[in-house]
Amino acid sequence: MRPNKKTKYILIFSSVIVFISSCGNSDPEGGIDPISVNIDNVRKEKITFYNSYPGTIVALNQVELRGEVSGYLTGIYVKDGQQVYAGQKLYEIEQDRYQANLDQAKAKVQIARDNLEKTQQDADRYTKLSEEDAIAKQRLDYALTDLQIAKSQLISAQAELEIAKVDYKNSVITAPFTGTIGISQVKLGALITPGQTLLNIISSNSPIGVDFIINENELRRYEQLLSKKISANDSLFRIVLPDNSTYPYNGTLSFIDRAVDPQTGTIRVRLIFPNESITLKPGMNCTVNVLNENGEKSVIPYKAVMEQMSEYFVFQVHGNKVNQIKIEQGPRIGKYVVINEGLKQGDTIVVDGIQKLHNGALIETESKKPIQKKSSS
Repeated sequence: MRPNKKTKYILIFSSVIVFISSCGNSDPEGGIDPISVNIDNVRKEKITFYNSYPGTIVALNQVELRGEVSGYLTGIYVKDGQQVYAGQKLYEIEQDRYQANLDQAKAKVQIARDNLEKTQQDADRYTKLSEEDAIAKQRLDYALTDLQIAKSQLISAQAELEIAKVDYKNSVITAPFTGTIGISQVKLGALITPGQTLLNIISSNSPIGVDFIINENELRRYEQLLSKKISANDSLFRIVLPDNSTYPYNGTLSFIDRAVDPQTGTIRVRLIFPNESITLKPGMNCTVNVLNENGEKSVIPYKAVMEQMSEYFVFQVHGNKVNQIKIEQGPRIGKYVVINEGLKQGDTIVVDGIQKLHNGALIETESKKPIQKKSSS
């Protein structure tokens, strides 16, 4: 029976497959030429690895300076960007006027006190005369009323005096703490509105904070670090500055924010660093490096790793053949990558030529010397 057209195509295709597989890569032993590759061994290396996060430098104390009394600015006693100390005089708002108001309030208190003393004497005298029936009772009532009015007037004058004292004190703005002052937002002669006009901003220098964001799945680790009270002597927290220089001092973990952002699944963490030289400025960007690993780990060249569907594989050498095995890789460090699972120290892997390999392929090294099969004895 003659083959039909479909059967003829199948026979031709099968013949082509047999032809391709039997030609070009033959050797006397196995019929397939080995693929030339470079190999290497899994080795133990002492590594130090840091997790990196974008960070922002923040002042631990920062205050907006605003006038608490009205008037014209009559004095500026600080230069823009100057280092200031707690209690240092910075600005003045018509202090002479508020001094005059204070003196006037003091005088009113003295007058009220003198008046009270006089009305007290009158009340005492009329009370004695009333006991002797020497005056009408109505006259005593008038005297006692005058006494109560005098007492109230003294209380009112004293209250005005306290207000005048506060206004006088607030007519001079002083530094609330030691730090750096910014650029003045007002000039001499500016009209100051209480609680509204911004004069300047002052921020503390040392220590200083560094904020960064972690994912919620890292929260437990940082809570454990916080409970351990890591000291600054441990190089657990370091920062790299915008010029790529490493800040010479270590940081300590200060706090973890109260809540995770439900939209991003992240939470804020703050570190504290010494800053006596005032190298760190609020608002600066930096890179936070948090020590993750410090010890011996299994490593291989990074170029030996293949990624497929978000999984990682290498070709492991067994005799003169290779097997593709799945690995769990750790952090990449330069040209190398840490291997967490899948390989052990001393295992041989293919480093170069992995693109030409498949599972079970025959190999030889670049020196063209076939890798010898391990003896079964």
